[in-house]
Amino acid sequence: MGACAGPTVNSLRDPVPEPLVSRTTVPGYSHIRYWGDNGEGLTPAMVDQIVAQQKAAGLSPTVRNFLAVSGGGSDGAFGAGLLTGWTKSGKRPEFTIVTGISTGALIAPFAYLGPPYDQRLTEAYTRISGQDVFRRKPVLSIIGGTAAADSSPLQRLVAQYVTDQMVADIAVQNARGRKLFVGTTNLDAGRPVVWDIGAIAASGVPGRRQLIQDILVASSSIPGLFPPVKIKVVADGKTFDEMHVDGGTSNQAFLFPSTFSVKEKDARLQRSGMQRTLYVIRNGKVVQDYAMVRPRLSAIVGRSISTLITTQGIGDLYRMYSNAKRDGIAFRAIWVPDSFTMEEPRPFDPAYMKALYLVGQEMGRNGIPWATQPP
Repeated sequence: MGACAGPTVNSLRDPVPEPLVSRTTVPGYSHIRYWGDNGEGLTPAMVDQIVAQQKAAGLSPTVRNFLAVSGGGSDGAFGAGLLTGWTKSGKRPEFTIVTGISTGALIAPFAYLGPPYDQRLTEAYTRISGQDVFRRKPVLSIIGGTAAADSSPLQRLVAQYVTDQMVADIAVQNARGRKLFVGTTNLDAGRPVVWDIGAIAASGVPGRRQLIQDILVASSSIPGLFPPVKIKVVADGKTFDEMHVDGGTSNQAFLFPSTFSVKEKDARLQRSGMQRTLYVIRNGKVVQDYAMVRPRLSAIVGRSISTLITTQGIGDLYRMYSNAKRDGIAFRAIWVPDSFTMEEPRPFDPAYMKALYLVGQEMGRNGIPWATQPP
């Protein structure tokens, strides 16, 4: 499994008509999301507000550090360990922007809030097992259903960590001009959606904590294996529902849409001398380990999807590298080393996750061997 799970979806729904897809809003909110493949969603007004908040908060006028955390399911233990080890090294920077996809979406709030949340991040990736994430469904119940597994355990796990205090802390950091973005995929539109978690947290809208939980779970919901998350929206005065699934369906990692250029924004704002660095944590290897595949449907499909995820992840690294180079952003990437050869006997195996967490933590503590270009 490349990610986690999602809430139950009823067979009956009110999908958004195609002409209204780009005109929907979540009731009570404004400007909390944009299409992940279109930079127009990052409007000049939004950029100006962020710049003003950063200035008022006393952030460095020239230094910006960005962090993108990829998908990877239980391999998210690597990213969790890397971040906590990075803290112990005393060299972990404060990130102006943090983005997350799938398991990276679950890590992102902890990474965004920094070292005070390291202990909870450690718990989330070293004290769980498969039963804390999903429950297998009986074969007969899968027929005609929306997924092969029940995600109720994951929903409870996310609710345990995404507390009112966490939401309040995210809102405080959002007011400083720091942004937390999480990606999902709108299944009807077949397009990536980027959610501004900080804006949701700071909105004061009742139910904002639940919406954040739903988005994090949606970002981890592999289509077919786990049910999509339904999110109520309105358009033309009518209520509809959108189906959101794993952000990894669209991208394994992201920073900005390719059509958005910070270099162009600098020119508009007449800024110069900016020093930006993008750090990408790839929760997985960039080369598939050799495995003899059994001539069975499940084994063939599983291996094929795993290979697709690996190659898509590499492609995303190249896309992010190309965009960073265009905009004068220093590129740094890290992934699970080939030297880690332990096999996972079952999804979210505790021993596997703890071992991978320690590999990441040792890297973070002793000096991360960042790659300055894609593999």
